[in-house]
Amino acid sequence: MGQGLLGKPYHAWSVGFRRRGRPWVDGYGSIHFVQKEWAAGGALFDMGVYHIAQILYLLDNPQVLRICGKTYQAIGMDATRRDNSGYDVEELGLGFVRLQDGLSLDIIEPWAIHLDKLDGSCIVGPKGGIRLDPFGFFQGCDDLDLDMSTNLDAFDQPLHDLRANASAYDSPQQHWVAALQGRVLLLLTAELALNTMLISEGIYLSDRLGREVTSEEVQALSQSTAFAL
Repeated sequence: MGQGLLGKPYHAWSVGFRRRGRPWVDGYGSIHFVQKEWAAGGALFDMGVYHIAQILYLLDNPQVLRICGKTYQAIGMDATRRDNSGYDVEELGLGFVRLQDGLSLDIIEPWAIHLDKLDGSCIVGPKGGIRLDPFGFFQGCDDLDLDMSTNLDAFDQPLHDLRANASAYDSPQQHWVAALQGRVLLLLTAELALNTMLISEGIYLSDRLGREVTSEEVQALSQSTAFAL
């Protein structure tokens, strides 16, 4: 993207997928994952925040303007575990977000859905598009469609052998240490987290109100779910 191979991006998809992977009721994890009192949300807060933040980072964290969202809890589950857990969060979160400069973002994040797969998150521009998982780059050359795959595993060794500070991006902890040592600039993760939560809360608010909401509405109506210490 930094080389302009996509052109100016205009749309993106933030995608997660589990076919049947709801905590507790599908056989693993704690009941706290499926209780709003503890978790505040379901699939969006458990998985979606990572995928949304990733896309926002690649788009240079654009300003959020308006959000439309819908959540579902529709697929059957073990009745005893439902009753014991008090399951009251979503298994599927959906959103459509209007961002600055004409950008838009689709979000789909299921803990459980009757499909075999959902292709990974994508970003498209007038010159090309990328899919993140599995990674692919797509372009058109006159009437010829070009589909390009990349061997990222083979890239890992020369990246670490030949590039200074490559290990600073191997994990959040290594990045934090490298930033404290002055070897790399600290990624603006706090700003990304705030925008990610703005979108996530906007989806819940839009679903509750039954309409599109503005970022200003979300911020005005947001209530902390943190426990007082």
